[in-house]
Amino acid sequence: MSEARAVITGLGIVAPNGIGAPTFWGNTRKGLNGIRKIDRFDVSKYATQVAGVVEGFEATDYIDKRLMVQTDNWTWMALAGAKLAMEDAAFDAASHEPDRMSVVTASSSGGNEFGQREIQSLWAKGPRFVGAYQSIAWFYAATTGQLSIKHGMKGACGVVVSEQAGGLDALALARRQIRRGEADAVLSGGTEAPVGPYAITCQEHNCLMAEGDDPDAAYRPFGTEAHGYVPGEGGAILLVEGLDQARARGAEQVYAEIIGHAATQDGNSHTAPAADGHYYGRALQLALDDAGIGPDDVDVVFADGFGTPESDAAEVAALQAVFGSRASSVPVTAPKSMVGRLYAGGSSLDVATAALAITDGYIPPTINVGSPAFDLDLVTEGRAQPMDTVLVGARGIGGFNSAMVLRRVTE
Repeated sequence: MSEARAVITGLGIVAPNGIGAPTFWGNTRKGLNGIRKIDRFDVSKYATQVAGVVEGFEATDYIDKRLMVQTDNWTWMALAGAKLAMEDAAFDAASHEPDRMSVVTASSSGGNEFGQREIQSLWAKGPRFVGAYQSIAWFYAATTGQLSIKHGMKGACGVVVSEQAGGLDALALARRQIRRGEADAVLSGGTEAPVGPYAITCQEHNCLMAEGDDPDAAYRPFGTEAHGYVPGEGGAILLVEGLDQARARGAEQVYAEIIGHAATQDGNSHTAPAADGHYYGRALQLALDDAGIGPDDVDVVFADGFGTPESDAAEVAALQAVFGSRASSVPVTAPKSMVGRLYAGGSSLDVATAALAITDGYIPPTINVGSPAFDLDLVTEGRAQPMDTVLVGARGIGGFNSAMVLRRVTE
């Protein structure tokens, strides 16, 4: 019996430059910058004063108020993303067998805002003033659990914690369930909400974030003036289905098929990726091997684009190892330059963006690069280009590497 084909049929996007796939894609095509000066709290004492901030998000449009008091806003965004994804796919969970549906998400930092509020109550008033929901709202698995409960998805559910690589790793687990016939549909991806006093303080200690308050000069991946990344909130939840099952229920839109994935670990540092990019390159190559294709079959690369000179150089070295002489001519883009690094939400948003790019035949730009620092075909202006195969790469702080291959469905 042949393995089922895992395809993306629904996109639920909550991002700094747009909520919902149509709005997000329209703004991404235009190169709209969603990085802004942080105005939710006093940032005068912080070196990093900008972030990818989701504006106009009303949680009550997607979530019952009774559930909101039990959860953090990173889970609110995931619940909204799941609703948007299933609406996009015209997928009614109530009409499917509960044990044939699953949830696999990724998280890096959990419920920051909720946790900060309860810790403040602990130290100011004492343990009796800490809410009962603190025990679950901060937890990495909270989003997976809440999605499973809300939509009655009772197949194998889980959560992946591998920082920015986590979004790809979660989608890879969704693909595995589909291919093995263990599920018909899986909600997968990730969201983050790391823009608050406690969260920014934790991030600043990695010494990898860009300093300053200029949204257009902070995050400049692959540029000569790259000096760090910018954090961001939001992400994407995707609906992954078996192709035959999706067609049988009459799915009108199939964005792309997930045809390959691989992951490696640098085993090098708890902060920066390895300088030589060797194991990141190995993840890229193994993903192509898993897909049964070669480097020449790749139409565009959605790069990790970390944003520090050292990490960008390591990514270029990885691309050179995989693509050889073609490394300077294969189109490379990092649309996360418009939203910041969303951690576990970032790579799942990249997959959603790549799926939209395949559907629309358009490569979104890498903005605010300035002068490119490397010999790459870096797409700094949006480019109309038909494409069938996209390679998405991601690295997580701690040495995590992940890569995924998407392909247009033509048969």
